[in-house]
Amino acid sequence: MTPAPRRRLVPSFLATDRVQPTRNTLDRLTLLSSTGVTALDDLTHAQRRLVELLQGGPLALVEVAARLVLPVSLVRVLVADLVDSSHLHARAPIPEAKAHDPQLLEKVLDGLRSIR
Repeated sequence: MTPAPRRRLVPSFLATDRVQPTRNTLDRLTLLSSTGVTALDDLTHAQRRLVELLQGGPLALVEVAARLVLPVSLVRVLVADLVDSSHLHARAPIPEAKAHDPQLLEKVLDGLRSIR
């Protein structure tokens, strides 16, 4: 028999006093990185854990949420506060490349075949 999952002593929604982030540009795939600011005394426990996690290198917002075992919506609020206080950098995800023109690809393929 497997043991029951442990419940948090403090629910995750109490990690912040707001439900909406201060910026709406944070996507699930936003790349987060630490700015190197070492003054962590004014941060909450969850914010401190988030900054310490990113000191090892950049991660996507959704990956940070998974590693901290917190909801993505809560991590968005925490990240927005940390970006505002200059503890983190947030970079928008790289957009998917646009599809190439099939006629152009055919011309390139024909040109490569004619080289032989």
